[in-house]
Amino acid sequence: MSENHAPTTEATDSEALEARAAVPAPAAPAPARTRREPMFPDGPAPDPAGSHHERRIRSFQPRRSRVTTGQGEALRRLWPKWGLDIDGLSKLDLGELFGDPRLPVVLEIGFGMGEATARMAAADPGTGILACDVHTPGQGNLLNLAEQNGLTNVRVANGDAIILLREMLVPDALAGLRVYFPDPWPKKRHHKRRLIQPEFLALAATRLAPGALLHCATDWEPYAEQMLEVLMASPDFENTQPDGGYAPRPDFRPLTRFEGQGLDKGHVVHDLLFRRRAA
Repeated sequence: MSENHAPTTEATDSEALEARAAVPAPAAPAPARTRREPMFPDGPAPDPAGSHHERRIRSFQPRRSRVTTGQGEALRRLWPKWGLDIDGLSKLDLGELFGDPRLPVVLEIGFGMGEATARMAAADPGTGILACDVHTPGQGNLLNLAEQNGLTNVRVANGDAIILLREMLVPDALAGLRVYFPDPWPKKRHHKRRLIQPEFLALAATRLAPGALLHCATDWEPYAEQMLEVLMASPDFENTQPDGGYAPRPDFRPLTRFEGQGLDKGHVVHDLLFRRRAA
């Protein structure tokens, strides 16, 4: 028989079966996440209060842009520890939330990527910052910054700040309120969406302790003018400035990179510092 003679079919089939058995089967692909499944099952909920059922004009639009690996890892690990969803179902015990019933707590509405919040928390460890936003990458970034800098006085709230104030905080719970660079809604037909309105101030005043500081900042001059007008007309707040105008930027509000870029372009930033009047 020739050495090049082909092996029998039986031998070929046997060897092929042995070869296939020696190669591990490829892993089954992970099931695709459906649109209804949350990106972070133990993290911030897409709509924690079911707010789409509430007939109210909103001052914000959720932004679910791309989450980096580091931000996503921070959300997975740290959200159960330092995060909370604004579901409107129960009252918050801020002393329990921060682990210190004597700690004064400031609410910050809208913190972007959290760099300024982290710097303020590091500079004032004796004050708790309850930072509220709906931007998932920013939530992850702030949690990451808090861990990297050993900050234990930051908690991140996900959802609508109005529901947080109205449904989840008790009267006089807050030592301060910060609203830095809120969406100016520049088009006239959208002005009703601006956060700083008489109704908002009336609600906020009930949750701020007497003497608590309300600090707003904006680089949109028409909005700054509206803020000043509405705040001056509020019976619940008084201007800290003797001349009744805008305030210099206080040292505790850090200059952010975004703000610096705006200043380089000639933007004017206005700070407004008002105190809750004593009852």
